[in-house]
Amino acid sequence: MIKSKLAKIVRVVISDLKEEGLISTELLPEPQIETPKDPRHGDFASNIAMVLASMEKSNPRKLAERIAETIKGNDISDAKDVVKSVEVAGPGFINFTLNDSVWHDSLRDILIGGEDYGRSDIGGDRRVQIEFVSANPTGPLHIGHARGAVVGDVLASILSRAGFYVEREYYINDAGVQMETLGRSIYSRYMEHFGMDAVYLDSYYQGEYIREIAGKLAEKEGEGLLNMDEAEAVIRCTGFALTLILDGIKRDLHDFGVDYDVWFSEKRLYEKGQVDDSIKKYKDEGIIYEKEGALWFNTTDHGDDKDRVVIKSDGEKTYFASDISYHKDKYDRGFNKVINVWGSDHHGYVVRMKAAVKAMGRDPDDLEIILIQFVNLIRGGKPVSMSTRAGEFITLREVLDEVGVDAMRYFMLMRSYDTHLDFDLDLAKKRSQDNPVYYVQYAHARICSILRQAEEAGIKVADIDDSADLTPLTLPEEAAVIKKLAEFTETVEGAAGSLEPHRITFYVFELVSLFHSYYNHHRVITEDEKLTTARIAFVIAIKTVIKNALMLMGISAPERM
Repeated sequence: MIKSKLAKIVRVVISDLKEEGLISTELLPEPQIETPKDPRHGDFASNIAMVLASMEKSNPRKLAERIAETIKGNDISDAKDVVKSVEVAGPGFINFTLNDSVWHDSLRDILIGGEDYGRSDIGGDRRVQIEFVSANPTGPLHIGHARGAVVGDVLASILSRAGFYVEREYYINDAGVQMETLGRSIYSRYMEHFGMDAVYLDSYYQGEYIREIAGKLAEKEGEGLLNMDEAEAVIRCTGFALTLILDGIKRDLHDFGVDYDVWFSEKRLYEKGQVDDSIKKYKDEGIIYEKEGALWFNTTDHGDDKDRVVIKSDGEKTYFASDISYHKDKYDRGFNKVINVWGSDHHGYVVRMKAAVKAMGRDPDDLEIILIQFVNLIRGGKPVSMSTRAGEFITLREVLDEVGVDAMRYFMLMRSYDTHLDFDLDLAKKRSQDNPVYYVQYAHARICSILRQAEEAGIKVADIDDSADLTPLTLPEEAAVIKKLAEFTETVEGAAGSLEPHRITFYVFELVSLFHSYYNHHRVITEDEKLTTARIAFVIAIKTVIKNALMLMGISAPERM
């Protein structure tokens, strides 16, 4: 990457100055190269002189001038090939303007890389597991789950692109009180189906979907369950409902472009004895102790504000007990990093889970927890009423059917996941450039149209590759687009490092904005053959990066719109 080349040049300079005795600092800081907000300050800038000067107790501007003079003198290998000019500004900023050939070479890199452009190896094949959605299989997925689904899925794609080995996992909460409640909810509606009086408690699951499942069960079993022992009938109801709901969840997620490598059953943890084994292990190690008839996990010694119960005094295991065992299982499978994508209502659970990971002998940073904020649906400028408690929620499927996969995924990525999101359903359905996903996809389709027009004009587009003469690309608007294109790999790496998939959304929108502005003022197919060839190579590179960005987001790149 261009920043890496520039950082290497600066690194060599300050190392030479140290050898000359002009810098005495033992450990030299790594040069940070940034893009100035004001293009008049050059292509890139570094504050290395000010960082060094604070360590040396010296004058930062004088040090910056010495670094700039050394680079200007072309004493540094590759400097003359990269740096066109270098200036010192303010208290000691070093501003760099690069040769046009550097930007043209970056364009060639895109033409060479094609669909692999943006890929890097910073992950070093480290194993990462991302667990996301993991909604209780007690009802269909609602719109809130959709945001976590997209964030988790796109983050997995970004990490994979950055050189990590990634597995997507869904944790099925198919054990515990909620499954018993599901079974009893279905059984009560099943009895009602046959005209029998049945108590339906407020704690049972609400919503029409419970009646629908009970109706399907009645079609399959007839009145057979009424002749069973109630406990056995409830178990049958639970199993039937679990299968039906889980199949629906898998289908909805698949249609939403989200597929998993692993569907992990909580029930399996219990059946294999892993929960009991974990409790025994930590009890033997003194991490779990008994008090007041209950078993407690000593999380306070590992950063929590109080210890947490794993087995209640009545013998019932808590969710925390299975979560400890589940996370131990993740690390036992060899993952270096575990990422959990949770709803923001789980914020109180973060510290205790990290404390549990630390108690396992792991670095708490081996567990990253992403908290997804709420989604507000907007229709006609007004919020859409939703109440999961009453069972009157908007499902993922309903919104998916209304606005489509591409719009739904894009809108879920338009804001950082740690901020609330207003999802404008009317805007998401618009086929105009007011709709951001349409605006981005239209740029790709527009370039495809340009390339078809070029073919119709007798230009052999397929023959235009990285060997094309790019020197005719001299317009400031072209330079701005090329510089933005060159940021793509760095943007992917940054999104991977920060676990912020929305960076890709912001990036591709900025890129297509620059392209649309350019296209509205300049023709690609001109009377000048050399200029036309260069501009076709230029738009092919833009098309490639747009498509690669959309691919990371799980969004299609249409050729016609």
